Formats: sequence, C-alpha cells, structure tokens
Amino acid sequence: MSVDLAVDGPTAPPRSNGELLFAAPWESRAFGMAVALHEAGAFAWPRFQQALVARIAAPGERPYYEDWLGALEDVLDLGAEVAARAETLTHRPTGHDHPH
Repeated sequence: MSVDLAVDGPTAPPRSNGELLFAAPWESRAFGMAVALHEAGAFAWPRFQQALVARIAAPGERPYYEDWLGALEDVLDLGAEVAARAETLTHRPTGHDHPH
C-alpha cells in the first residue's frame, strides 16, 4: 500500500524545504498513526483524504493536524465503537467485577 502525501492541495501536510513540519510531538504521532493504520489495512487512503478535506472545509480555524486527527477518528468510526462499548457496560449488573 502507498500513501499519497500530495505535494499541493488541501490535504498536503505542512512542509519546510520539502520536509514534513510538525509543531508539536503529538502531531508527528497523529501523522504516524494514520499512515501505520492505513498500511495495516484499517482504511483506504482516499477515504482518509476525503475526510480530511471535509474537516479542513468545515468552518473555523484549526491547526492542520487537529483536522488530520479528526479525519482519522472519522474514518475509524470511533464514535460508534465507543457508543457500543458504553451500551455493553451500561447493561452489566452492579458490582459484576468487584468481588465481595
């Protein structure tokens, strides 16, 4: 699998002299997570790019990597997973994991 890090366009990551530019360590981690999850087959890169474009186009000014991380959350559909886990936990009996 390959990742198309467009040199130009709305999804192009910030660069300085051709090198990726990160303002904080979490940004490089978010970048690496997205690439690694794509390479592991968690999602198709064009789907991520579409989610990133939608995040960037949304009203308001945000740092690029906040949109990047939001797009990653969108393609992984973490909201549905969290909701499903919360539903499961809600229906567990009181004290189920606390022996007396």
